[in-house]
Amino acid sequence: MKNTLFGILLLFVAFSTQAQETRGEAELSGAKKNKNAQYAFEVNGNCEQCQKRIQKAAFSVSGVKSASWDIASHELTVIINEQKCTVLEVKNAISKAGHDTDETRATDEDYERLHYCCQYERK
Repeated sequence: MKNTLFGILLLFVAFSTQAQETRGEAELSGAKKNKNAQYAFEVNGNCEQCQKRIQKAAFSVSGVKSASWDIASHELTVIINEQKCTVLEVKNAISKAGHDTDETRATDEDYERLHYCCQYERK
């Protein structure tokens, strides 16, 4: 009886220790997501019409809290909830609206849908 009780207690301690190690490993591996992560990246465009389109495309992604595109520097600054979206999802939405980013490129079809004054010089 003593050996059975001791075995059950030892098994319980072993499982508790393993669960704590797994939780610690998840935190160390970067599994914790930031609810207010700020990113800035380049988005090609020309004018205020582009600015509205780029910001609207960014906001179309669930989890985007703020999006501001600077016409002069072509830099988009976003604040996102990383538990709901990724920066790549935001860049893909912007590319779908016709604007190239530093990491994604709009299809020729999406780019050609832009108003002629919004068609920037592509690299």
